Amino acid sequence: MFLSLCGLSDPVAAMMNAERALDALGDPTRRRIFTRLRRRACYAGDLARGMRVTRSAVSQHLQVLRAAGLVAVRVEGTRRLYQVDARGIETLRRWLDGFWDETLSAFKEAAERAANTTRTNRTRK
Repeated sequence: MFLSLCGLSDPVAAMMNAERALDALGDPTRRRIFTRLRRRACYAGDLARGMRVTRSAVSQHLQVLRAAGLVAVRVEGTRRLYQVDARGIETLRRWLDGFWDETLSAFKEAAERAANTTRTNRTRK
């Protein structure tokens, strides 16, 4: 089952989910597969065409992406249709946004300190 950061209040669990997603995308073959899935949902066999890995290897990469919450699968008879799981992207985006929020807060504090210093220097003149 996919764990979403949206439902997690535990920052450690959120970080672990984001790390799993980043680790999964760290492999160039998985990134290629993921990029193909961004365009449209595909079967494993279709994804394997034009790649330098076997269909079995593509299936293994898909399992890693699925375990990381980045890919969802829908069973259609004997075939499995894979697609990007937007919840996994949202998890990763929220985790990365945490860095942006921290950076913006630090920038705001630095700007306020600089403004206060400027005001103080003007009143002393």
